[in-house]
Amino acid sequence: MMKKMSIPTSKASLVLFLCQIISALDVPLDSKLLEELSQPPTITQQSPKDYIVDPRENIVIQCEAKGKPPPSFSWTRNGTHFDIDKDAQVTMKPNSGTLVVNIMNGGKAEAYEGVYQCTARNERGAAISNNIVIRPSRSPLWTKEKLEPNHVREGDSLVLHCRPPVGLPPPIIFWMDNAFQRLPQSERVSQGLNGDLYFSNVQPEDTREDYICYARFNHTQTIQQKQPISVKVFSMDSLNDTIAANLSDTDIYGAKPVTERQPVLLTPTGSTSTKVELRGNVLLLECIAAGLPTPVIRWIKEGGELPANRTFFENFKKTLKIIDVSEADSGNYKCIARNTLGSVHHVISVTVKAAPYWITAPRNLVLSPGEDGTLICRANGNPKPSISWLANGVPIAIAPEDPSRKVDGDTIIFSHVQERSSAVYQCNASNEYGYLLANAFVNVLAEPPRILTPANKLYQVIADSPALLDCAYFGSPKPEIEWFKGVKGSILRGNEYVFHDNGTLEIPVAQKNSAGTYTCVARNELGKIQNEMQLEIKDPTMIIKQPEYKVIQRYGQVSFECIIKHDSTLLPTVTWLKNNDELPDDERFLVGKDNLTIMNVTDKDDGTYTCIVNTTLDSVSASAVLTVVAAPPTPAIIYARPNPPFDLELTGQLERSIDLSWIPGDENNSPITNFVIEYEDALHEPGVWHYQTEVPGTQTTAQLKLSPYVNYSFRVIAVNKIGRSQPSEPSEQYLTKSASPDENPANVQGIGSEPDNLVITWEPLKGFQSNGPGLQYKVSWRQKDVDDEWTSVIVANVSKYIVSGTPTFVPYEVKVQALNDLGYAPEPSEVIGHSGEDLPMVAPGNVQVHVINSTLAKVHWDPVPLKTVRGHLQGYKVYYWKVQSLSRRSRRHIEKKILTFRGNKTFGMLPGLEPYSSYKLNVRVVNGKGEGPASPDKVFNTPEGVPSSPSFLKITNPTLDSLTLEWGSPTHPNGVLISYTLKFQPINNTHELGPLVEIKIPANESSLILKNLNYSTRYKFYFNAQTSVGSGSQITEEAVTIMDEVFLFLFSSIKAGILRPAVGAGKGYSEILFATSPVMHTVRPTFYKVQPLYPRIRNVTTAAAETYANISWEYEGPDHANFYVEYGVAGSKEDWKKEIVNGSRSFFVLKGLTPGTAYKVRVGAEGLSGFRSSEDVFETGPAMASRQVDIATQGWFIGLMCAVALLILILLIVCFIRRNKGGKYPVKEKEDAHADPEIQPMKEDDGTFGEYSDAEDHKPLKKGSRTPSDRTVKKEDSDDSLVDYGEGVNGQFNEDGSFIGQYSGKKEKEPEGNESSEAPSPVNAMNSFV
Repeated sequence: MMKKMSIPTSKASLVLFLCQIISALDVPLDSKLLEELSQPPTITQQSPKDYIVDPRENIVIQCEAKGKPPPSFSWTRNGTHFDIDKDAQVTMKPNSGTLVVNIMNGGKAEAYEGVYQCTARNERGAAISNNIVIRPSRSPLWTKEKLEPNHVREGDSLVLHCRPPVGLPPPIIFWMDNAFQRLPQSERVSQGLNGDLYFSNVQPEDTREDYICYARFNHTQTIQQKQPISVKVFSMDSLNDTIAANLSDTDIYGAKPVTERQPVLLTPTGSTSTKVELRGNVLLLECIAAGLPTPVIRWIKEGGELPANRTFFENFKKTLKIIDVSEADSGNYKCIARNTLGSVHHVISVTVKAAPYWITAPRNLVLSPGEDGTLICRANGNPKPSISWLANGVPIAIAPEDPSRKVDGDTIIFSHVQERSSAVYQCNASNEYGYLLANAFVNVLAEPPRILTPANKLYQVIADSPALLDCAYFGSPKPEIEWFKGVKGSILRGNEYVFHDNGTLEIPVAQKNSAGTYTCVARNELGKIQNEMQLEIKDPTMIIKQPEYKVIQRYGQVSFECIIKHDSTLLPTVTWLKNNDELPDDERFLVGKDNLTIMNVTDKDDGTYTCIVNTTLDSVSASAVLTVVAAPPTPAIIYARPNPPFDLELTGQLERSIDLSWIPGDENNSPITNFVIEYEDALHEPGVWHYQTEVPGTQTTAQLKLSPYVNYSFRVIAVNKIGRSQPSEPSEQYLTKSASPDENPANVQGIGSEPDNLVITWEPLKGFQSNGPGLQYKVSWRQKDVDDEWTSVIVANVSKYIVSGTPTFVPYEVKVQALNDLGYAPEPSEVIGHSGEDLPMVAPGNVQVHVINSTLAKVHWDPVPLKTVRGHLQGYKVYYWKVQSLSRRSRRHIEKKILTFRGNKTFGMLPGLEPYSSYKLNVRVVNGKGEGPASPDKVFNTPEGVPSSPSFLKITNPTLDSLTLEWGSPTHPNGVLISYTLKFQPINNTHELGPLVEIKIPANESSLILKNLNYSTRYKFYFNAQTSVGSGSQITEEAVTIMDEVFLFLFSSIKAGILRPAVGAGKGYSEILFATSPVMHTVRPTFYKVQPLYPRIRNVTTAAAETYANISWEYEGPDHANFYVEYGVAGSKEDWKKEIVNGSRSFFVLKGLTPGTAYKVRVGAEGLSGFRSSEDVFETGPAMASRQVDIATQGWFIGLMCAVALLILILLIVCFIRRNKGGKYPVKEKEDAHADPEIQPMKEDDGTFGEYSDAEDHKPLKKGSRTPSDRTVKKEDSDDSLVDYGEGVNGQFNEDGSFIGQYSGKKEKEPEGNESSEAPSPVNAMNSFV
């Protein structure tokens, strides 16, 4: 019972021991280190186990090994020592164990056949090679034999035997004819694996004398030939002819015709056979059948399938080939031969055996004294191999004992090794099909630490990329590695660093602050060593302006830009490629610093151009496509948006990424510039598509980054210069696995809403950011600068949390961490917030005001203590308001103004103050909650300033020598008015100014009469007010005195009807023109005070034709009124139609009226309390049926002629009177020299005025004229008129005999519409008429 218990206890102890083994040292492949460390021998190169040599050449048996000290070599032959020195034909290469047998100088290869083994030995152990079997190659000749011709009947089967001589290695067989041409093979005729030539059935064309079998021996490079074989095929037709020739006519005999036959197997024979093959070899099975028609071969495996990817059919499916066979390929393989008459089959039972193969080959051990280790040797095979151990080439059973070593089957266990335990162990695994031999040494070393990386090495990396700092080391025992940054830095730890087992320090994302000096320290119990290195972080190279897709016409010029930004310490090189190859060697390609220019573009320049920027640390590139088109394209190319992509496919599914591919749709003559990829999350936001990424238009695949716990589907949109395509059909859905959150909420804030709370808010994670179900938030807070523990609460489905009972405006540290059912997100960063604010407690003090001028003051105050602000100091507000004007002493509604001064500012400017006024102000401090108490009101006064311009200046009641001026006081006197200043001067018809007259007027006056003025003269007036500070801005007006009694008589005649304007059919008004006096008076005017007048419109008159009417009116009141005319059909309830009058004129032409219709009309003014005139009614003239009448018999014509005659008579009298007074006035000469384009008669078609034509009767008047005096008013460019200067009345006088007609002349072309031209002055009209 005790013995049975001991076995499992021993095994349990062994398992426990193996679990406690310390891993062996890895020796770096450093040449300098390897030269210094002692090492047992290791076989590095040897000849193959089965070594067939060419008997004509020297035999080279390889054996190379390494070790420290260098090993010595010895050999055994057929199990005994091989003394090389005693054989003159055998030499060993220097510093090597390789043997060279000199065959070419008389030696024979057959004498050196045998089994050889090499041993490499030094003071630490011995390694041995495999058993190398040396055999010379053999290529024997065919034996002499007499071959009989083969006579075969058509349709029969035939086998031509090759039977080559046995060679080493076996020869390669093939069949040829005398011309050294391979014989054709087919399903009917083929060569078997044994080299025989098989005919399933012979045909007449198979007859020939030169069937020759060849054997090629590769080692000796020789080919042996068999004697030719003759085959003669007899057909049934020829055989029947021969029989018929030898028989009488009465004998009816003949050979049977060719008959079809069922398949019969030629090889293998029988119904079953067996086949043994070794694991890893190629299995070849063969079935060749006879029959007519030629049978077809098919292969199956009983009870299974033929192995996929390893099964091949050769020799027209007569040979089944399975490569790399394993035990699983054992079984029954059936070949079936079939034709139309039947079938035959054969079963081959295949057994796969295995020579030994490694499961775990022993590995070298490098141990420190006192350490433990194991050598494991595990192999498999069929049958299972046996394992045996050797130590330094000697079976371990008879090798010197080592107390630290224990053998347990396929394992050697080492415990507490010492330096004398160093040795080389061999493991031999063997069965009947072969063996495996492996060397593994145990090297016990005691070495202090060594750092193999050069000292003070400089590393340069690009920012945001990984940095790998090497610290290759070695020591026994294995050293511990520590990293420090800076001269006196602490040991590096944390998630921002990765420490590799080989000593390398990895900084996954190197930032600018990662630069500096790093120290690697290696230590073990035998010592310590350190090494410093430098890390520099460089800015990445970027292409800030990439080449763009270009479409260029043939023979044009195109340029691609490639502007880069790089680290100043790196020297970039820019290379241009076309279609990923060098640019053509063509002078048309000009490479500049930042661009590539192609001159005289041709079709062959089509392609993709790539700009590659290289530095010693990084490389970037950008590409653009050049499309060359015909110039101009014929027919015109229709450009459109691309068709949507299709056939979306998802591949390479991983947890955080997936590959999406698609097929682009038609680009519709505009190349696709890029593809936009969108995704839908059917789990969280079904039906909502989000932007994922975009790729260039030349790319049809994309690797997409994924988030956990999202049910993805994707779609692709193509984009060209015309626009975006419709989205593609969605891809299949892909649900990613859940994970803990990757990120925490953003925009975390802590802001109190009340004085005793803290409101913590954050932006909640979106659905796909949750990474899994059960999304919640861990909200934590603690008061800053106080040793308080964090207070936390977990909430869900909210984005804020209110902490109550906090002190007023105290800083808090706040953080919010996301979590779900799978865990927490990374530790969040902390933000500083404040509890709620309260209103400030105190007002600013020491408020002072300094008045700078009449409109600007500067205010100062002392800042309040920050602790009394009780919140974030936002600034100060200054409230100021006007109490009263010091000039008027009248209070008004108080309108307070506010100026805000941000930050801790203690002064500010108050602009826009009104002069000569009393103001008050106070100052308040402002925080996020509101305003604090106001400081005591501070009173200050502004000094006087200059006044504004008078509110209006109006000139009324013009007479022959006087004008009445009325004005309003300034809207803003800005002080005490002391006087008004009036300046005026005459203006002649050439716009020349006369002498300036200045008058001072008391401040309490509001009107003035100027007398002793020149009649019919224009004056310009300048008027302003003064205070004690100075004069204000002035207001200007112009006015004209009326004409003398002669003109009044003329106007009275028109008013009385003596010269009445006549309206013809379509002619409009006739026009009476006047001339002004050339004399300018210089009499000093006198002044009178008059009462002011109120605005009004009166005397609305109308003159109507068939389709239009001329409306005129009188206006009294302030200038610059905006008039409008309203009209409608009399008696109708329709709304009034409204026409706006252009400018301040007092007449208007209504067009587009209906003939024979009564209209109502009224005139109004906008902006002056909306007053209107009384209504007037007029009727348009009837439509004329025909105008073919005798004009001389028309009454209106006779009246017009009389009026013209009377007018001419009056003008002649006027000219006669003036001539008698002295001096002639050449009116006509002036008109001829300076014709005024504005004064023209009205045309019939559009109501405008046409040209005026003088009558012949007026010509003598021109001859008798004389040159006028210097003071004669010039005609040219004159536009003096009562319209412009006469009390706002456009060419009209009232009922005391003044002019009431309408005169209109065009100064310039007016736009279409119911507008009339500005009327010329009656004075100018007279000048034109004379």
